[in-house]
Amino acid sequence: MCELLGMSANTPTDIRFSFTGLMQRGGATGPHRDGWGVAFYEGRGVRVFHEPAASANSEIAGVVQRLPIKSEIVISHIRQANVGSVCLVNTHPFIRELWGRYWTFAHNGQVPGFLGREDLYQPVGNTDSEALFCDLLNRIRAEHHPDTGETALVDTVVTLCGEYARQGVCNILLSNGDWLLTFCSSKLFCITRRAPFGPARLKDADVVVDFQQETTSRDVVSVIATEPLTTDEIWTPYHRGEWRLWRAGETVASGRIDLPRNEDSVSTDSSSKTH
Repeated sequence: MCELLGMSANTPTDIRFSFTGLMQRGGATGPHRDGWGVAFYEGRGVRVFHEPAASANSEIAGVVQRLPIKSEIVISHIRQANVGSVCLVNTHPFIRELWGRYWTFAHNGQVPGFLGREDLYQPVGNTDSEALFCDLLNRIRAEHHPDTGETALVDTVVTLCGEYARQGVCNILLSNGDWLLTFCSSKLFCITRRAPFGPARLKDADVVVDFQQETTSRDVVSVIATEPLTTDEIWTPYHRGEWRLWRAGETVASGRIDLPRNEDSVSTDSSSKTH
């Protein structure tokens, strides 16, 4: 399996602290040595770094850790390959343009044999993850238009995430630069940091930061990860089938889809939504 890292903030914020912890899991404290990537939104633009190698030993990852790149939305991923070869085109996050926005997608899990709808968007590599992303965008494009309201668009995305999760393991981070959608099929945690800020220590590196020295009283920063990244903070676990829509560091919509524990208990319930 792979690991995910996402951030939503109400002001441009650097993610060097969390990114440093995640990178150690790519070949040092964890087995995810088959590639890494990170995408930083800057308005409608996206600054992206990818490498099909272990992040813990990567000079490029080391440079990214030191750069004070600030963003309101970040998506990062470290890969342990189970579908698709170890190469650059198979590293997450994947990016496509839809309706004048860059959409960014990262996936943890496996959906065996997934092919998806063939249309405008097609995979470049040979992972089930990229096939899921292309299918999701093709179906959004077929069912909606550029002026579709946020609620209808998110409802479709959530329904599709549930559909994919019924076919395998599907933890997802997805953004169009305006919001960050997170979906949990098996494991995901989140934490929201706001005033009064305090110190935090990474699990995977001997690094401590005092957020009080790095923030203002108005800052709100939420971090989403496959596993908690710090030892001295309380991370909230997602429930199976839970999704959250983040904007400016806050959850602005959320809900939960019933997912089967086995193939005989498939449910199509997509209720319990709040916008």
